[in-house]
Parts: sequence; C-alpha cells; structure tokens
Amino acid sequence: MAGNVIYRGPVTTGWQPRTVTNKPVAGAYLPGTFVEETATTLAQITTALGKLPMILGNLDFKDQDVATAYTSGDTGLAYHLEPGQVYQARVAAATYAKDAPLTIGAAGRLTAATAATPVVAFFSDTPGAKSAGDLVDVIIANTYTVPAA
Repeated sequence: MAGNVIYRGPVTTGWQPRTVTNKPVAGAYLPGTFVEETATTLAQITTALGKLPMILGNLDFKDQDVATAYTSGDTGLAYHLEPGQVYQARVAAATYAKDAPLTIGAAGRLTAATAATPVVAFFSDTPGAKSAGDLVDVIIANTYTVPAA
C-alpha cells in the first residue's frame, strides 16, 4: 500500500518516533531503505547482522516525497526502529506472503528472511509479487534470528 510517508504509525498514541536528523547521507539513497548511523553519516546497509538498523525517511518539511532520492551529502532523516511500529519500506523483487519475516538485503531493501538471518520486520501489505524497490507496509519485529532447520 503505497503512501506519502515512511512512518505509518500508530499515530493515535501521541508518540513520535525517535529520529536522527543531523547527519548527511553517504550516497543517493531512496527513502524507505535501511541505513546505519556512523560517526559522520547515514550509510546504507545490506545486512542486519551486527547492525543497529534505521529506516531512511523523507524530508516532507522540505517537500521531498517518498519517490525522490537524497543527493549524496544531503542531511537525512532516519527513524530508530521500535517493535510494533509500522513503516513503509522498500523490498527486493519477490513474492511476499502476509506476515512473512523479512531481513535487510542488497541496496538496503528488505528481503525474505532465511535460516541464520536476523528478522527485522514482518510483511503487512497486500500479499503477492513485488518489484525491486516497491514500497510496502511492514511491522517492525522484536529482532530475532531465524533458527537453522
């Protein structure tokens, strides 16, 4: 379900998500991809293993929509993830089922979690085939590692 914001809620609690807003992005990244905060930048990540993942938001107060990439060096907005919160995130090309466990993969996009990978979110959108880079609703997981079979 595409929308015009990355943070989806819940908004009825009066709670605002914690953000990092004082670091430049280290590349031309799209909102809805996963990053980590380094000493000097927000850098895209391709795994959740050993990382504190954050999701890159859009600067709606600067009229940036969710389809517009940051320019490398722009000041970014990244959300700290908290279990149960709903975000729009970009996914890898695949077919997704409702509540499927997801991990971070190439280009900072979510992909299906497999054995020994950390689950960071659950698919919470219309099930079916998605193209690379599509935005979908996800619910942030209380991160755990998929057990080996």
